[in-house]
Amino acid sequence: MSANGDSRPEVLRDSAEKLAQTSESVSASSQELTSSTEKLKDSADRRTELAADRTVLAAERTYAAWIRTGLASLASGIGAKKLLDGVVHEWLIIGTGSLLVLFSAMCFVVAVWRELFPGVTSPDPSVRRLPPVLLIISNGFLTLVAIAALFGIWFGRTGG
Repeated sequence: MSANGDSRPEVLRDSAEKLAQTSESVSASSQELTSSTEKLKDSADRRTELAADRTVLAAERTYAAWIRTGLASLASGIGAKKLLDGVVHEWLIIGTGSLLVLFSAMCFVVAVWRELFPGVTSPDPSVRRLPPVLLIISNGFLTLVAIAALFGIWFGRTGG
């Protein structure tokens, strides 16, 4: 017996019970922490995946902007020949129209370039990218149209 009247086995048993309770508490806390970490990891993975999807969609909007700019420049270059006839010298009409049409061809080429080679590699998005063959064919056609318009500006008639 100890000085306060407790027997040694009872003290040991109480200590063992407290130790078992503490161990169970630590184990439960560890399981909660593991579960929380897994949820956080899943959440971070999902945010990364969504960011990759947003990147693909933003690249498509940028591609569309290049095409719009190229089409507007092509129309302006073709229209410059008719619009500026009788207003400015012939060489200025041909120069202005040529620059606008050449700029449109550059826009069509850059649109494909920026879409196919974005520069930054991101995780695999769940959104499908535009097929490269489709981009090359459609923008190749637009570039040929721009070149044909350029020849029209150089060798076509001015005025009505």
